[in-house]
Amino acid sequence: MNVHANRVSGTRGDLRRVGTHPDYWYPVAWSYEVKKGATRGVNFAGDPIVLYRGSSGRVFALEDRCAHRQVPLHMGVVAGDGLKCGYHGWTYDCAGKCIEIPYLGKEHLPNGVRAYPVHEVDGVIFIFPGEPEFAEARKPALLGVKARPDYVTRRLNRRVACHYTFMHENLFDMNHQFLHRRQMGLIRTQCLGRKAGDDWCEVNYTFKRAAGRGSVGEAAILGVVNTRDTGQRKDLMTIRTEYPYQRLKFFVSDGDPVLDVWLGYTPQDREQRTNRTFGYLSVKKPKFAAVLYLAWPFITWFTENIFREDKDIVEREQAAHDAQGADWNNEIFPAICDLRELLARCGVAMDSESLAAE
Repeated sequence: MNVHANRVSGTRGDLRRVGTHPDYWYPVAWSYEVKKGATRGVNFAGDPIVLYRGSSGRVFALEDRCAHRQVPLHMGVVAGDGLKCGYHGWTYDCAGKCIEIPYLGKEHLPNGVRAYPVHEVDGVIFIFPGEPEFAEARKPALLGVKARPDYVTRRLNRRVACHYTFMHENLFDMNHQFLHRRQMGLIRTQCLGRKAGDDWCEVNYTFKRAAGRGSVGEAAILGVVNTRDTGQRKDLMTIRTEYPYQRLKFFVSDGDPVLDVWLGYTPQDREQRTNRTFGYLSVKKPKFAAVLYLAWPFITWFTENIFREDKDIVEREQAAHDAQGADWNNEIFPAICDLRELLARCGVAMDSESLAAE
């Protein structure tokens, strides 16, 4: 299959009916959620998938149905690096091949089930639902700065009842800071410029507080880096969608960002109107790291309130789309127009006939 097949060009049509492209890696579970010898049922765009960790410690992914009676394989039992259906004991190897039927032996075995490539990195389990030939080249090597010891990191984990494109737009468009006025006061945002490529786009912002005051959590994030060496303070935020992931970096001085956020959105249902968001929020350690650890509860409280407000508003956007039956958004901000074109270009058109039959 050509990687560009069925892609939607430009922003014509309804962006909320553009599916995420399967020829990329998508996060489906945290590593801690799949213990050795245990199974877990997950979803990608309406397709049920069973994850299990075999005796080797590796995680495998199969279509979550037994080829016999179609019951979920996540109800089964891990056997070595294989999986035994919990109904009649049909056994599948990690490639999805049926290797044994207890009451018939190993002869005349039926076809098995689909297996998915799996990649585990930085405590997150990814599957590759598309054409396997693209899998190796597109493996995510690192998730933000999660692996760096000079940052303190927390997981971002939530299920959001909206199309994944709303998530991209919400983060990319920092002009929505009025939404967070209770948490941050009134913030004036200025776009400093934007860039774009075939499968990515980027925007830079700076900020000024127009009124009100910030929270302790906000001050804890931005005040943990000593800027006395430069004598200057800058507020620079860079947001980049590198399909299908997003990254946010916030700088208060030259060098490393004080805040680094990595995000991945995995559609759950066939219509892709819900997603599970996986992410890491990392804050740079100051010279005296204990200060950051003391401030961490305030940082958690502040960021959770921000994410709660964002979750509520994007779910309301989805509700408006559903009520109107189409994408009526009147977008005029150039950076978001760039992003919408990228998402339309990199995504795939969902089959309206099959969706109507669901």
